[in-house]
This record gives sequence, structure tokens and C-alpha cells, in this order.
Amino acid sequence: MARNNVNIYSVKGDIVKSVELPSAFATEYRPDIIHRASVAEQANKRQPYGPSPGAGMRHAVSQWGKGRGTSRVQRLTQGSKAAESPNNVGGRRAFPPKPEKDYSKKVNRKEKFKAKLSALAAMSDPEMVRQRGHRFEDGLTMPVIVEDDFEKLATTSAVVTALESLGVSADLERAKDGKKIRAGRGKMRGRKYKTPRSILVVVSAQEAPVFMGANNLPGVEIVSTDGLSAGVLAPGGMAGRLAVFSESALKKIGEW
Repeated sequence: MARNNVNIYSVKGDIVKSVELPSAFATEYRPDIIHRASVAEQANKRQPYGPSPGAGMRHAVSQWGKGRGTSRVQRLTQGSKAAESPNNVGGRRAFPPKPEKDYSKKVNRKEKFKAKLSALAAMSDPEMVRQRGHRFEDGLTMPVIVEDDFEKLATTSAVVTALESLGVSADLERAKDGKKIRAGRGKMRGRKYKTPRSILVVVSAQEAPVFMGANNLPGVEIVSTDGLSAGVLAPGGMAGRLAVFSESALKKIGEW
């Protein structure tokens, strides 16, 4: 992709100056590598799961053998009820998931870095950002670059006001209105709601006060430049996320 000139905006939404994007934003768009790195990142976060080794096996059983005209399953010693076998009530699971299974995936170091740069480059294409479903005002240069005063906003109301001035508040409404109750068992496991991914805020340091201000907005993620990865820049392997960078964060990316 070609390197673009982008505007640097003030917290009030005024254009302060124009700068050329770092060479990282001119990387070739490779959706295949982005998808591979993103899937690997999700796989490496998986936790081991499976039934207890003793589940369904806590019975005193014996086999009657043949000659009684009944199936040769294990039966309770203090009765005749079938037990323990996978096809019996209260029995163990057949071929259950194993807690010792390794779900992790490996990605080459250079390939992972290439995926990160390629996902960054996709952010500079307004058409690709719109195709991902994000909403923003016409005329904005992508990605949105803000003065460093943005990093000092410590309250949620101040961050919302700044995002409204920048012309990206419509995406906050999209995420808020898109909050849905999850289908399936996840409702019972502490993840009742699903919220669309909205704006990615990138700042220069983890200690920036804006972490407190932007952390509670629906669908918004905030990271420092050190925390950028293909999974953050392109959730689900879909590149073109709407992003707001601070000026210092852009300079750090220029040093890569």
C-alpha cells in the first residue's frame, strides 16, 4: 500500500497539521497471514478443559457375564442397574476432551511481525474500514491521529466528548446498540452478552491516564504500542479496524 499523508487533530477536532504515515503503514496487505496470526493468538489463549478423570466412575460395579438374557454391561453390586458405561445414565463420557491436549499454534516470528504491519496498513484505507462495519464522518483521514493531550483525558465523559469532536462517536453508538444476549451455554458461564468491536485507541505508554477514561466504553479497546498484535488490530482475522492513535504512539511505530 502507498504511504498517505494524514491530518493530526486536536482534542476538539480541529486540524493542527499534516504528516506522512510511517513506512509500517505501506506494508503489503496479506489477509492470509493476518488470519493465521490472529487464529494462533486466539488458540494460545485457550484454557484446558475436560471432565474429571473420575466422573461417571464412582460406582461399585460387577459384570454378570452371559447366560442371563441381558446385556453384558457393568451393573451395581447392590442392585441390577447398569452403570459406568458411556451408554448408561450416570456413566462416563465416551472419548471426552482431554485437559492435557495442547491447543496452541506456532507462527514464525517474522510472519507474526508481517501480520502486524499488514493489519496496520489496512487501517489506513477508509474503504476497508467501512467494509468492516465501522461508522465515521466523511473526510476523516485514516487512521485518526490526535495530539498527545488526548492521552491525558482521565474521565469517560472527556474521552466521549473528544471522540464526538473527532467524528467517530457513531461507532460507539453502533457498539452500544449491537449488544446482544449470547446464544448457547456461555450465558451461564459469565459471558452473557456479546458486544461488537468498536474503536481501538493506541497510546504511547501503559501509564497514560486515558486508560481509565476509555476503558469502560462499549466495544472500545485501549492498548499501548507494545501491546499491538494481529489479534488486536484485526479481531477475528478481519483487517481494517477503526483506530485512534496518539501522536507519540505514531512516532513509536515509526521506529519499528
